[in-house]
Amino acid sequence: MKSTAEVAVSKAHAVIALAWPPAYNDRMKHTSHPSCQTGDWYEHAFDLARGIATYTRSPLIDGIARVIAKHPDAHIANAFNHKQVACKIWARDTLLEVAGPSYGKIAILGGWYGILGAMLLEDSRFEVATVDSFDIDPDVEAVAQTLNAAFPGKFRALTADMYGIDYVALQADLVVNTSCEHIADLRSWLGRIPAGTRVLLQSNDYFSEPTHINCVASVEEFTRQAALTTVVFAGALPTKKYTRFMLIGTA
Repeated sequence: MKSTAEVAVSKAHAVIALAWPPAYNDRMKHTSHPSCQTGDWYEHAFDLARGIATYTRSPLIDGIARVIAKHPDAHIANAFNHKQVACKIWARDTLLEVAGPSYGKIAILGGWYGILGAMLLEDSRFEVATVDSFDIDPDVEAVAQTLNAAFPGKFRALTADMYGIDYVALQADLVVNTSCEHIADLRSWLGRIPAGTRVLLQSNDYFSEPTHINCVASVEEFTRQAALTTVVFAGALPTKKYTRFMLIGTA
């Protein structure tokens, strides 16, 4: 059996790619996307999402339809664009592969609209008792609850600063932060999490984005910056404009 360090090294240059040709690279033709008023667009989007939810029986897609209807100002299209979804699928599937399916409580920091939580809760391969999704923006809490309405008692959206959370009292057996590029001192934040707690972290090399205050140039730099006690996965996911990096291990 490989040691934790050997697994980390063997995974360090892992590159994950989409398994199918990205249809979204083709421009939508005007004949199939006629101009319409904003209100009409929301009605069409709502009907489309409801149709896809009915076809797929996905609680997540049904939640997106509810968000479109109930929270028209939410930036749900941005939150569920193909790049966001690809990065979350990568996180979910890699977590299952290297850390297994069973979790008592998952805490997601910077949870936004709760999409990753919904992806984990609706996936029948996982056994997740509860998900707490934290975000500092109070405007996203109600949206996240709407999106996860299919999981009463299992999903909570909470407004909180990640530096103000009592991680000892939280008792999460997995802490997820997929936006480490927004954290000025990553190691300082990780020091607040009880030693031995499993973590899943993502960052990127998108230096040109003004809100990204702590990007990294490589997965090796990310590994050094996080300085986790153990690392069972370290890898990279290239996208058109940037590369996303991920670490799974223990604080």
